[in-house]
Amino acid sequence: MKITFWGAAQTTTGSFHLVEHDGHKVALDCGLFQGRRADFYTRNIEFPCRPEDVKALILSHAHIDHCGNIPNFVKQGFDRGIHCTHATLDLARALLLDSAFIQEKEVRFLAKHRDRNREQPREEPRKPLYTIDDAERSLPLFVGIGYYRWFSFAPGFSGKFLEAGHILGSAQVELDVEIGPDRNHRIAFSGDIGRGHSAILRPPEIPSEVDTLIMESTYGNRDSSPLAGLKDDLLAIVRRVSARGGKVIIPAFSVGRTQDIVYQLNLLFNEGAIPRIPIYVDSPLSTNVTRIFKEHPECYNRETRDRLMSDSDPFGFETLTYTRDVEESKALNDTTDPCVIISASGMCENGRILHHLRNSVGEARNCVLIVGYQAEHTLGRRLRERQPVVRIFGEEHAVRCEVAVLDGFSAHADRSELQEYAFRVHARSGGHLRRIFLVHGEPEPSAELAAYLRESLKIDVFTPNRGETFEL
Repeated sequence: MKITFWGAAQTTTGSFHLVEHDGHKVALDCGLFQGRRADFYTRNIEFPCRPEDVKALILSHAHIDHCGNIPNFVKQGFDRGIHCTHATLDLARALLLDSAFIQEKEVRFLAKHRDRNREQPREEPRKPLYTIDDAERSLPLFVGIGYYRWFSFAPGFSGKFLEAGHILGSAQVELDVEIGPDRNHRIAFSGDIGRGHSAILRPPEIPSEVDTLIMESTYGNRDSSPLAGLKDDLLAIVRRVSARGGKVIIPAFSVGRTQDIVYQLNLLFNEGAIPRIPIYVDSPLSTNVTRIFKEHPECYNRETRDRLMSDSDPFGFETLTYTRDVEESKALNDTTDPCVIISASGMCENGRILHHLRNSVGEARNCVLIVGYQAEHTLGRRLRERQPVVRIFGEEHAVRCEVAVLDGFSAHADRSELQEYAFRVHARSGGHLRRIFLVHGEPEPSAELAAYLRESLKIDVFTPNRGETFEL
């Protein structure tokens, strides 16, 4: 048996891991690589194996860096089951169709922009990685499975989903591989691990009797802000920016982050604490995803379920508007009144957020509020680093606005929480845990977490490179 790490290895995007045993291949995740635009197409269009040779795909959750390359995988020959939780199935449908739509639209926009400015292309005009038709062809392969149910998906392979606490429907998988008569090797794949104190979701659970752990390491070298004061911090920013007549622009993932922010704003509105300024969720996808959130209360924690008894809609209030229409979105760029605009994408790489940033970063009264992880070489990372000039739609813009960061909204476990998770998996494995592979992390945090776990647990901990194979 062997594992090869083809994505989210020494980086945080493009999750894709291949488990092979007895001639059968199983893929864990199939995400989009996000980073330098020059690398985007090449890294995502090429797969390290023939998709038709893969017996099954296990999907941890619906974020694009974990599911976003599935239509291309199917287009190139994969035709087996894509196994995930029921909520992930619903979310992935919405996200993949939106991803294809955005790719098609962005290609048209860039071509129009180039023609208008009479620019000669420096390279061949970019094509969408996949189209809406490609995304639609992948959807019938999705298989929704409830948490805690064992299921078989390839000869000698079976699995069970556990709560990951990261986003709605996110899951860890206990993957049992038959290696002999009445003998299994258990691989636990953590997916992305939540912080454990989500305002909406259940906390992550701990796999048991694990032989090999594949574990995320996004924040392996730093702790995030406490969750306790997050609502007050958000309130302070909205009050400060609205008092000077500015806009608060919040790039937010459509799944998870947007709903977390709206949920906190709803609490502040009900308390009468927040200024009565317009608040917009400017993303058709975020609007669709919020509807899906309402349809899956089985993923909520006890506090949220109890709150539903007194507040029938924790994702809606009087001053909140969900925009769908393009003209409504364009009108927000022209408004000079104080407001809050929450828009996707979360790393500022595509979508409506780019238009809002282009129209807002140059004014000191405005604020860009960063509420989530920003991968290397993304516009979101450049804004978080407060670079003085950024490129948006190929044009340079001076950044004169305030840039604020609330990393407490992150849906990723921080250093202390990752350490605790590994300790608990080790304790519940009864001496079985032999090795840990740290993925979904940039080199420095992964290396720092690996060194700490090696010393503390006295077992092998690896930080695999892209394409590196390990025999188990």
